[in-house]
Amino acid sequence: MLLLNTLRNDKARVLAGLEKRQVWKAEETVDRIVALDDQRKTIQTSTDALLAERNQLSGEIGKLMKAGKREEGNAMRDKVNAIKDKVAKGEEEMNAVKAELEELLLSLPNVPHDLVPAGITEEDNEVFQAFEGQLPTLPEGAKPHWELADEYGIFDLELGVKTTGAGFPVFTGQGARLARGLVNYFLDRNTAAGYTEFQPPLLVNEATARATGQLPDKEGQMYHVTGDDLYLIPTAEVPLTNLYRDVILDEKDFPVKLTGYTPCFRREAGSYGAHVRGLNRVHQFDKVEIVQLAHPEKSYELLDEMVAHVGKLLDELGLPFRILRLCGGDLGFTSAMTFDFEVWSAAQQRWLEVSSVSCFETFQSNRLKLRYRAEKGTELAHTLNGSALALPRIIAALLENNQTEDGVTLPEVLHGYLGMTKLEKVK
Repeated sequence: MLLLNTLRNDKARVLAGLEKRQVWKAEETVDRIVALDDQRKTIQTSTDALLAERNQLSGEIGKLMKAGKREEGNAMRDKVNAIKDKVAKGEEEMNAVKAELEELLLSLPNVPHDLVPAGITEEDNEVFQAFEGQLPTLPEGAKPHWELADEYGIFDLELGVKTTGAGFPVFTGQGARLARGLVNYFLDRNTAAGYTEFQPPLLVNEATARATGQLPDKEGQMYHVTGDDLYLIPTAEVPLTNLYRDVILDEKDFPVKLTGYTPCFRREAGSYGAHVRGLNRVHQFDKVEIVQLAHPEKSYELLDEMVAHVGKLLDELGLPFRILRLCGGDLGFTSAMTFDFEVWSAAQQRWLEVSSVSCFETFQSNRLKLRYRAEKGTELAHTLNGSALALPRIIAALLENNQTEDGVTLPEVLHGYLGMTKLEKVK
């Protein structure tokens, strides 16, 4: 959530950033927020004055009664009751102002960093780091991963439909083993890089989802357990970051580095065609997440560090990748800057997104009330997160890019995790 002081004192930069996002009626919304905050302050000042007057008069009533001046005391009591009515009316007005103010604040996305390119769609994203090597060439008759899955017993989409519905794959045999090995590999690399591993809940309450910006922005994408008013997590970012909700850190605590593996659930409305076949878009998938809580002066330095870390994971897996810096129109609601990683799918002849690494500056921490002790009181921390990594498209690319007549060759870093060097056909 944007800071009120930022909207007041840095309006030109805010509006320029929101223009990159194509936010409709941004200036009108910002002006209304500032006006409501002014109204809130006026009501608060008036209410405080009334309360002070009420307290003073209440003290006088007792003195008058003790002095036998009952008539004067009763008159003053009537005045106190009139003040109480005014206070109640002011509180009612204040609640209405606060409700509208919060609703408008929650409706505004984060302001993009100055380096975020302008643009509306993914075609406007900037290629931050291109792949400079040789893209893999496949043997004649090479197949996409959804066909290889059947031959190698990797996953079964029909079983998922049978037990749950479309978009819920069942990993089997070598596929389940590959998924487990990848999770362990990612976690081991993350903890070696200084991240502390957590195993968070898969269900969160509304306050948790709101604090990291999933609500109200992504309400339609989240699975809601109505009986308990809980939400299935779309990413481990949500519970991991919320572990520090309402926490005040010391500067020496930075950076706080967390990692965790969870299944993730997203009820995204899927389009149709080859680009969403197989594992290209599913509603449940496994992902390992990294999160950092940072001093504001260090957050973009740490963003670069996280980007380098994810790039190293992909290098070790032998997957060709490129890095995009997302434009304003393609940027997530809460992000100030995001880098997307895309791996090359040799069978599909296209790039597949496998990770997003983002800095949110104070947007999440303002909702979280996550602060640190500075020289002059407390300040909001910065938050960052990234996928390290999401499994579905990683598995798709590993299958497609490494297929041979004798099986699917596995990258060397996974040999110890899987106890084998390649996947064998089962059909």
